Amino acid sequence: MATVTKEFVIAASPETVWDALRDFHAAHERVAPGFLTAATRDGDDRVLTFFNGFEARERLVGCDDTTRRIAYTIVEGRFTYHHASAQVFPHERGCRVAWITDMLPDTLADSTGMMMQQGSLAMIRTLQGQKNGAD
Repeated sequence: MATVTKEFVIAASPETVWDALRDFHAAHERVAPGFLTAATRDGDDRVLTFFNGFEARERLVGCDDTTRRIAYTIVEGRFTYHHASAQVFPHERGCRVAWITDMLPDTLADSTGMMMQQGSLAMIRTLQGQKNGAD
């Protein structure tokens, strides 16, 4: 199983970042607009459309306000196994986000890592108040 980890600092309070991140069905508006171009609610799932046309059906696994951690999985598509989580921690410059994805097959790690890198940059821009979209 491959694991991709992205950690980054956002110059915003942990409360502000967590409030946006925990809003599972509004990630395309509140967390990473431009990187995410659309989201459709389908029951408890969300179907996300990314800037490159890729779509993913994601299901919320858990959302913990005490630890500021959200976990989700992709339930259809190219992954035979997918589990991701993002957690918000206090940091002297605002907050630190740890985003971790485990997946099979391992061959998807490079492309997943590139998407997570672009998603991280979009999250930083958005949550610091600069809605420039994905590059």
